[in-house]
Amino acid sequence: MVFLAYGLLAAASQALFVTYAPVTEDAARHFGVSIGEIGWLSQVFPLVYVLLAVPAGIALDRFLRPALVVGAVLTASGAFLRLVADDFTWAFIGQAVAAAGQPFVLNAIPGLAVGYLAEKHRATGIAAASSATFAGMVLGYLLGALLPGENHIRTLTLITALIAMDAGLCLVAALRLPPRARPESAPATSGFRAFRVALGNRHVRRLCAVVAIPMGTFIALATFVQPLLAPAGVSESTAGLILALTMIAGVIGCAVVPVWADRRGREVQVMGAAIAFTAGACLHLVLVPSTPMAFLMLLGTGFVLLPALPIVLSLSERHAPEAESTAAGLVWMAGNLGGVLLATAVGLLVTRPAIAFAVLSAATLLALPALHWFRRLDTTAP
Repeated sequence: MVFLAYGLLAAASQALFVTYAPVTEDAARHFGVSIGEIGWLSQVFPLVYVLLAVPAGIALDRFLRPALVVGAVLTASGAFLRLVADDFTWAFIGQAVAAAGQPFVLNAIPGLAVGYLAEKHRATGIAAASSATFAGMVLGYLLGALLPGENHIRTLTLITALIAMDAGLCLVAALRLPPRARPESAPATSGFRAFRVALGNRHVRRLCAVVAIPMGTFIALATFVQPLLAPAGVSESTAGLILALTMIAGVIGCAVVPVWADRRGREVQVMGAAIAFTAGACLHLVLVPSTPMAFLMLLGTGFVLLPALPIVLSLSERHAPEAESTAAGLVWMAGNLGGVLLATAVGLLVTRPAIAFAVLSAATLLALPALHWFRRLDTTAP
């Protein structure tokens, strides 16, 4: 019950994140601002995450349920603040408040797995919770595809606000169920000591290095793929459909790939394949930009790349069991920092899609040395 309610809130949080991404040009016309400014309605989420990831992780390690309630309240409040006035200023304020709730929601995945699942089911639970976050993006992109046009922006905002409120209420009700006792072999660490433990863990630090660029590539694509594909003749509604199907492929991948990799000890190999495929997909969009190529490459990227996140979260929980939420916060922070940097770079190149996709392809390949660095540590550790 707790995991189901959590999944609803995680999905709602990500639906807010991508609300305006599939209707970038319509939202720009509706609010009377540039496409780059609309991009900031999504980019504020990774930016705020970078600032609050560690404090949220520390709070979750010490007060799991109250901190999750804070996340639910901020998420729903931000969603409704966007409705105060039908202008860009209130849209941005609401997005920023909802973004402040996101670290309290997403950092909780490993802590919930430890608190409510037996050890043998934790990898599956983390994969399922991660799938819910991507399902929220699916919902956001589908809503954008089903409600195109600048006259539907207000309706889109209202629908996602109602979803966030209902999901938050469900989670608050479900959290009345207390977590199970933590095993003595993994006593909880709280406060700044949890931060020192997580940051001092070499496995966690190297996982942060691995996840930063690929997750940043995905955030940049999720934010700007619609205007990047427009010169190739891809309509706004088609781009929204592509993004929605990409997320559906990611949800399916998260349900299958991390569990398979965990059972066979192939986590590193799976992440390496995902990084290589993503770089190749971006390169294909440089050489053959078209609607069929966008469908093929982005759906493949969703299926192989998005499962890398639950794999990394599962590895971080395994290597830092006494500070799992703080370790997850560091991982998410690294990924969102990569998202801020790469999305900003792509935003500057949004009128030159070939260069933008080439930059993403080259940047993504830089994650392979970091993955090799982690693998060397993992294979030499006692």
